[in-house]
Amino acid sequence: MKIHALWLSASVLALGWGGLAHAQTTSDKPKTSESATVQELVVTAERRNENLQTTPIAATVITGGDLIAKGVLTVDSLQFALPGVTVNNFGQGNDFNIRGIGKAEHNSQTTTGVIVYRDGVATFPGYFQGEPYYDIATVEVLRGPQGTFVGQNATGGAVFINSANPIIDGGHHGYIEGQVGNYSDVGAQGAVNLPISDTLAARVAFNAEGRDSFYSITGPGSNNPGVAEGSIRLGLLWKPTDALSVLFKTDYNYLDFGAYPADPVLATNDPFHLTMNFPQKALDRFVRSVLKVDYVFADGITLRSISGFQKGNTAYQADLDGTAAANFTFGDSVNETTYSQEVNLISPDTGRITWILGAYFQKDNLDFLPGAFFIGEPAGSIFSTYSLQGTNPKQTEAAFGQVSFKLREDLELQVGARYSHATTANDVQVLQFGTPIQDTQSAKFSNASGKVSLNWTIDPHNFVYGFVATGFRPGGLNVPVGLGQPAPFGSEKVTEYEVGWKAGLFDGHLRTQIDAYYNHYQNFQVTVGYPLIPTFGFELNSPNPTSIYGMEAQAEAVFGSFSFDAGLGLMHSKIGEFFATDPRIGGFAACDPAKGPASASCIDLGGKQQTYAPNFTFNIGAQYVFDLAGGDTITPRVNYGHVAPQWATLFENAALGDRLSARNVFNGQISWTHGSLIAAVYGTNLGNEEYLGALNSGLRFMGPPRQYGVRLTKVF
Repeated sequence: MKIHALWLSASVLALGWGGLAHAQTTSDKPKTSESATVQELVVTAERRNENLQTTPIAATVITGGDLIAKGVLTVDSLQFALPGVTVNNFGQGNDFNIRGIGKAEHNSQTTTGVIVYRDGVATFPGYFQGEPYYDIATVEVLRGPQGTFVGQNATGGAVFINSANPIIDGGHHGYIEGQVGNYSDVGAQGAVNLPISDTLAARVAFNAEGRDSFYSITGPGSNNPGVAEGSIRLGLLWKPTDALSVLFKTDYNYLDFGAYPADPVLATNDPFHLTMNFPQKALDRFVRSVLKVDYVFADGITLRSISGFQKGNTAYQADLDGTAAANFTFGDSVNETTYSQEVNLISPDTGRITWILGAYFQKDNLDFLPGAFFIGEPAGSIFSTYSLQGTNPKQTEAAFGQVSFKLREDLELQVGARYSHATTANDVQVLQFGTPIQDTQSAKFSNASGKVSLNWTIDPHNFVYGFVATGFRPGGLNVPVGLGQPAPFGSEKVTEYEVGWKAGLFDGHLRTQIDAYYNHYQNFQVTVGYPLIPTFGFELNSPNPTSIYGMEAQAEAVFGSFSFDAGLGLMHSKIGEFFATDPRIGGFAACDPAKGPASASCIDLGGKQQTYAPNFTFNIGAQYVFDLAGGDTITPRVNYGHVAPQWATLFENAALGDRLSARNVFNGQISWTHGSLIAAVYGTNLGNEEYLGALNSGLRFMGPPRQYGVRLTKVF
């Protein structure tokens, strides 16, 4: 592994250290060999349209067309196209981590440290993440704490997914696309821009797909449903004057994933041939509406309002033991409603001093419907049933701002700050194996965070930055287990030190990024044995800080008909001294997280690796455009993504299946462009590697197997 990492590191060094950066084009237009240089990329994370190469953020921007070319169709496939990113998909929830920080616990009280935005609105925190990528303009992935601008001060990073906007005076244009593939896969998507008047335009986009299950499942009472997904989006842009712009988008998603089958993590059978005795279900239905209003005053100051409304239901059923030998089952149905509002005042981009002020509000309510359950053996007895129903409301308010000072023409100082206040509450009724428990409690968390950055534009082709940034993730509540009202777990805090260099070489044919970072990570939220009676699980904070440090490099190049991109991430993590009991093993001796004492059940976790923090990630892609007679082109493309082994728990117990093995995924496609028609043969996971996509509740969730097919696109 070390030799492999060294060889790949040397390869990227030979490329000039680099940044994955694709030209920001519309998703309607295919790339051709006419693109002689790497075009400018725009990042919007700091509420302005800024050149990625002169913005002090470690980030990757991918266009909609490049997502398709790379085989990135859902959130979990991002990890094979970006450095430092891992996504562990265990069903309708994801553990999304950047630089080893994000989400490691699977419950609604533990918020995510990687916030995903859709069209400027923070999405449901940690769930409803299976939404497909269709009619996308760009995806921006920011690495490191975003303590000034983002939601609940994302400690790991943020993802901004921007769908294509309507274009006024853009005429009727769009695309229609269909595909067929193995597993009886049939899909279609498309979009059309509709000019309504000189001041109003609309855009309608849709996506639909159906396919058979990847699994063969047998057993009494089992089922094996396939996938049936449908999504539609409507966008309206009204611009009555040069000063006023109103953009409205609403989309609806019906995502029947069929199921997320899983069997015991240490099972030796074929992981795609399972035996169960309980029906499977995985269904998300939700709507999102976003209203963005920009008004530019006469002095150039912009007043911006972004309003969001999201409402959905997620329903899940699983065979919790993963076999037909026992009757441990699980199911839930949860409604979630989120309202959000952000207001910005943004100065003009010109002048020696630029600034932005903002305020943010978000209200998120989860309603656990009657019938959510865990059932053990014997089936049907209240003494083998755990059920929960009730509500979990959360609320966040924040104020933030950033000022940029040009100390001289080539040197800039940026100072940003954010104050956040978060509340959470439980009003739930629990039936715990025959014992009724009423849980009514609440908690509050607040924090001030921000960023100080010094940026040096050496020349038009070289930009260097250094900063200190902080981030905060609120704590939450533990559900009672019959031991009285449990204490809440506290907030996480991250302080990051980062330096970076972004360069353009060979007259714009090659662009690179390189960064190095050190994270001081405090109060990691983790579930361990209850300190006084370790037979019960309990979420608390690691008493001593974790250190995480590393470097990343990215490159993109275009040399005539040949282009390539590459990314590399190296990371090292070390947990501070921390004593805990593994709740899967349990014990009866008290185990103080700070003092122990160490024993067979009270384990010293100090020095162990952070969860979901692989020490090495690598991705590379290349394509060549062959020009044919009559203006046709043929473009073969290959992509490779590697994620090194990682640990799913701090206990690093391989005997219990805590080790997630390395992931090596090859994707490829060959496309033929004939005028406005594009035909492509595509394949994902071409090596058909069987890799663990996630571990949860003692079960292994497999990553997708090899998929292949034909895709036909008509651009108009």
